[in-house]
Amino acid sequence: MIPHKPLFSIIIPVYNRPQEVDELLASLCTQTVRNFETIIVEDGSSLRCDEVCKKYPQLNILYYYKENGGPAQARNFGAEKASGEWIVFFDSDCIIPEHYFSNATKEVERGNFSLFGGPDRSHPSFTTLQKAIDYSMTSMITTGGIRGNRKSADKFYPRTFNMGIRKDVFEKIGGFSNMRFGEDVDFSYKVKEGGFSSKLISDGWVYHKRRNTFRTFFKQVFNSGIARIHLTKRHPGSLKLVHLLPGVFTVGEALLVVCALLSGIMFGWEIALLCISPLLLLSTVIALDATLRKGSLKTGLCSVCTSFVQLTGYGSGLLAGWWNICILGNGNYAAFVKNFYK
Repeated sequence: MIPHKPLFSIIIPVYNRPQEVDELLASLCTQTVRNFETIIVEDGSSLRCDEVCKKYPQLNILYYYKENGGPAQARNFGAEKASGEWIVFFDSDCIIPEHYFSNATKEVERGNFSLFGGPDRSHPSFTTLQKAIDYSMTSMITTGGIRGNRKSADKFYPRTFNMGIRKDVFEKIGGFSNMRFGEDVDFSYKVKEGGFSSKLISDGWVYHKRRNTFRTFFKQVFNSGIARIHLTKRHPGSLKLVHLLPGVFTVGEALLVVCALLSGIMFGWEIALLCISPLLLLSTVIALDATLRKGSLKTGLCSVCTSFVQLTGYGSGLLAGWWNICILGNGNYAAFVKNFYK
């Protein structure tokens, strides 16, 4: 039974993804503890999911349609409608394991924190590319695991694909900003700067599909690189060495490729191979590590491609953001902004 006033209010911003919402809602039906309400905010979709929501009357779904304004504003809209003590944000491309709210309930009842988050994983049903993207975004080798899975309270900043916050704290912070990208990290920074603590719930993980093409994945990480510069301007002192590593990699990668081309023309392709040997070594390490972690050679080989896209895309965005925002003074610089969800 769902209590009159739920402990959790789940908020899911949606844009043209009825099939994914169907999978997410089906996973919520399997929860061993159902002390939540579910708020769907349709953000200007042409492919609505209202009929999908009607399939799950047992979930106490509140469905709202609004004009497109991006996921951050959709989350703020949903928070205004929430009645739970805690607000939990999921992305529409997530699948929630049956133990999620059982673990979350135990943690919030005994914990002294105001913000929590958890890791993400790839589901066995995901495509090879989705599993490879998951690897590249969570591996220590690509810095994704370093940046996103720190357990200490002063270093962990939850992301909105899997984030929970006390509603009263959300209201004190003022909700999400109007940043187009990086708004979830900006929000986590504001919570910390407001004197509130956070917690990584390791058992509170979700299955996260992420992007499904190399093109959309590159756009995502490129925008994340730009967002890091905006975040540094908004929150001085937040830029760490680990955030710069993809930029260093991108410059080094470009130099090695140029050296290899020049060496091949001038001295022969044996020298060219020697020039790019660091990249070949990195590719081999990634392929072996991903194959062992994912249990698939095909995924391991694909992970080489996604890891280079992740590092180069983020690094390129970081460098482009630094040049345009810090050097040229274009504070509104952004890329790939036609749609918030693509």
